Amino acid sequence: MKTTKLITTMAFAFMMLLSFNAEAQKFSGIDKSPMDAASFPSDYKMSDKLIKVVYSRPQLKGRDVNTLAKPGEVWRLGANEAAELHLYTDMELNGKEIDPGTYTMYAIPGEKEWTVIVNKDLNVWGSYFYKEDNDVARITVPVTEGDESLEAFSIAFEKADDGVHMHMGWGTTRVAVPFKKD
Repeated sequence: MKTTKLITTMAFAFMMLLSFNAEAQKFSGIDKSPMDAASFPSDYKMSDKLIKVVYSRPQLKGRDVNTLAKPGEVWRLGANEAAELHLYTDMELNGKEIDPGTYTMYAIPGEKEWTVIVNKDLNVWGSYFYKEDNDVARITVPVTEGDESLEAFSIAFEKADDGVHMHMGWGTTRVAVPFKKD
């Protein structure tokens, strides 16, 4: 009787282990707007970053930039969650000092210029819960046109004499945001 009970208990434990492993191996598919990060310096061997943005990269797929990032409306700088800005040193944007830390970034696209916003809210989905009262800094920058069309929304950084410029591009739209290093 003890042997039968032991075998039954072991069989039950084994079945539970198998069912747990089967559930643990279910992974979600690839996101339609995959998450990415851009930083400066961009060399992964350097641990001394000044700035980093984590964002999702929507794709045009035959659509127009203005239908996805609507002119005059607050946009999350990408897809899914609002873009996260990580500053590792004091920076300045449009004369406003921004302390090291994590922030969200938004933009208000326009035909000739974009307003780019750094906001202190965190863990925000899209721009649905954007609160202007929590803005840390804003800057209005000109829109330029690129020679090639970018299918996926992209961000890259470039060293500048007084800091670093954050370049955003999508389709042929290009925007540069000048962050100054204090």
